[in-house]
Order: sequence, then C-alpha cells, then structure tokens
Amino acid sequence: MTAPALLSDRVLQGEPRAVARAISLIENESPLGAELVRRIFPSTGKAYLIGITGSPGAGKSTLVDRVIGELRRSGRTVGVIAVDPTSPYTGGAILGDRVRMQAHVADSGVFIRSMATRGNLGGLARATAEAALVLDAAGKDIVLIETVGVGQDEVDIVRTADISIVTLVPGAGDEVQALKAGIMEIADIFVVNKADREGADRTMASIEAMLSLEHYTAGRWRPPIVKTEATTGKGLPELLEQIERFRSHTVATLGDRRRARAEFRVRELLAHRFVQHVERNVLAEGEFAAMLDRIAARDSDPYSVVDDILARSIKRRT
Repeated sequence: MTAPALLSDRVLQGEPRAVARAISLIENESPLGAELVRRIFPSTGKAYLIGITGSPGAGKSTLVDRVIGELRRSGRTVGVIAVDPTSPYTGGAILGDRVRMQAHVADSGVFIRSMATRGNLGGLARATAEAALVLDAAGKDIVLIETVGVGQDEVDIVRTADISIVTLVPGAGDEVQALKAGIMEIADIFVVNKADREGADRTMASIEAMLSLEHYTAGRWRPPIVKTEATTGKGLPELLEQIERFRSHTVATLGDRRRARAEFRVRELLAHRFVQHVERNVLAEGEFAAMLDRIAARDSDPYSVVDDILARSIKRRT
C-alpha cells in the first residue's frame, strides 16, 4: 500500500497525527498532498463549515474558543483552522491563536490547527479549503475557520465556509465600517462582540441601518445581529441558535453554495498550477526576471508578456 493510501486510511479513522501530517503535506504543496485529497474527497461533504471573520482585535479567537465549548457540550466534534498573518519580510508567522484555545488541547473531540497565510490575500491561507476537507474526512461534525483579521477585503471566507459570521467590536469605528462595501456584505450573521463596552448599541444601530437599505423578499435570509461577551460566554447560546436557524433555512440551497465554492477553487487551482507550469516548463531560468525588467524599463508591457507566455505554452502542448 502506498504512503498516501496509508495516510488517507488513518485520516479517515480520525487519527490526530495523521490529520496533522496530511494538512502539512497540503500546506507544503507536496504531490503527496494532492494525491491524499483525491483519496479522501469522496468521504467529505458531511461537516458543516463555519467561517468567523472580522477586524483585528474583535475577539475572534476568544469567540471561537467559546463556540468550541458550546458545540462540545452538545456532543459534536469540532475541527478548527485558525489563520495567522505571515510577515512580508521574514515569511514567518506567530501562529498564536491556539494560545486562546488551550482549554481544548486535551479534548480528543477537538482538533485545532494554526496556519500561516504565506502571503495569500483574502484573509485565508491557500490551503485552508483542503485543510477543511481533511478535518471533514476525519469525521469532525463542525469545522470552524477563523480568518486572519486584516480588514475589509477578507471576503474569501464566503467562498470557503457554509456560513459567514462577521465579528465587530464597539469603539473601533465599526459603526462607520458598517456603511462600507466589502466584508460587511458577506455576513450571514453579525456578532457585536465585547458588547459590555460603551457604543455597542450604536454599532448595532449602524448595522441595522445598513440592513434596512436592502430589500429582503419573503423567504430570503436577513442577517441577524447577536450581542456577545466572549470572555464571559454571554450571548453564545443565542449565537449557536442563529447558526442552527441559518443552517435549517439554507438547507435547500447549500448544494448551490458548495457548487459555487467548487467553481472558485477549481479556477484558483487552475491558475496556480498554470503559473507553476510556466515557471517550470516554459520559461528558461532567469527569463521571467528579464521580462519584468523590460516592463519596468517600458520596453514591453504586462499584456504583451502574458500573451507571449500563453502562446508559447499552447505551442509547447501542441
């Protein structure tokens, strides 16, 4: 039996070490990781993916920690993917989100994995979707995905999770952010965390004002606003109730959302693989750098360079 076959069998049995190893292979873009995904993919699609995003300092990690506790009390197993930012200078990441989730380290029903963005934009690491597949295949009932917390462009979560929860905090300008496009438009549920702070009601009113600008037809989900205090657990039962309401409300359209997610991932993977193919098989060593030098010197332009690369790639295949 091959190494991917052995590892995939262990993942399907829910072995924590195998799950960790599988995610590492995928993160490192190993060919063994791709083979592993092929083997486990037919066994996925059972877990419910909950995405939690929001601005830095909104208390996402503490909120996730509390949500884990609520889910475990209901008897469900949980996988967690916590995405941390990567330094643009050193390429390193602190991966500190697990510090706030230490209470669950000894719980066999919880698997927590921190991941670095490795420069990927949109609030998620490139391997996040596949890591979620591994946790799904390992038998986790719920997979929580916490984004990096970079601002208004963290919209990749809506292409990765079954439900998107946007976390806001009073006193951080969120009453203004609520009126802007971008991250605010992806919410299935709004959470006003640290609701014991001054300005919580103002933040809720701003979100409500934004929602009132949208016409919600009969049967269309209108994002609720939930006040929480993650440090004490206040409001967590209400949040879990709203998640279940959304899950029941969208059961008929979940397939469409997952199909759209599959389309985005295929296009993203195709683009990534094509660039790898060009770098390895089409361009000579140092040629790409020379093309960039010509563009910088205005001796060429990006469109001409891309057209040339595309033509050479097609010619090479024919």
